[in-house]
Amino acid sequence: MWRWASLVLLLLFAPLAQAAPLGLGRAPTAAELEAWDIDVRPDGKGLPKGRGTAREGEALYQERCASCHGEFGEGINRWPELAGGEGSLTGDRPLRTIGSYWPYVSTVFDFLRHAMPFGNAQSLVPDEIYAVTAYLLGLNDVLKDEDFELNERTLPSIRLPNEAGFFDDDREVAEAAFWNRPVCMVACTAEVRITGRAAVLDVTPDTKSAPRIE
Repeated sequence: MWRWASLVLLLLFAPLAQAAPLGLGRAPTAAELEAWDIDVRPDGKGLPKGRGTAREGEALYQERCASCHGEFGEGINRWPELAGGEGSLTGDRPLRTIGSYWPYVSTVFDFLRHAMPFGNAQSLVPDEIYAVTAYLLGLNDVLKDEDFELNERTLPSIRLPNEAGFFDDDREVAEAAFWNRPVCMVACTAEVRITGRAAVLDVTPDTKSAPRIE
């Protein structure tokens, strides 16, 4: 009985304990916040100063990326493909790459900046990230000129082929009638009819044809 009483008291006073300051940790410094706040928006907000070209990015990609993603972005040993797949999204086996699926160039830059190379994340400086991003755009025929300079001003102006395939979630408006429809809880149907039985659908074997279990 005392165990149940202890549990009740714990549940009653747990919210009060959580609300009180624990005296642990400290507020982050401005430098720590700056190091953490490195995301990039599609309009270019958050991009660091820097520059790079596809020609410069080729050597970097071959050295630090090709062992997983292939020399031409084709993917190796089930690592993600980065190029190809144009027109495949409506097929049985869609290939979601930068050129066929990704919505924004900022997504490429942001992912490289946060997570790549695998096992050595955030080791690339801004110039290297711009260069590798430009090379990946070249692999997907988005950039035709390998000497085009990608920087914080030019990157937001580049459009990926599938940008229009992404749009804001409008379910709050488009499905409002569905969400707000009254839910029936009692006497919802005038008549309940059985429309099928498992035996008729041949998914429930009868006693003669059922397998014997020893």
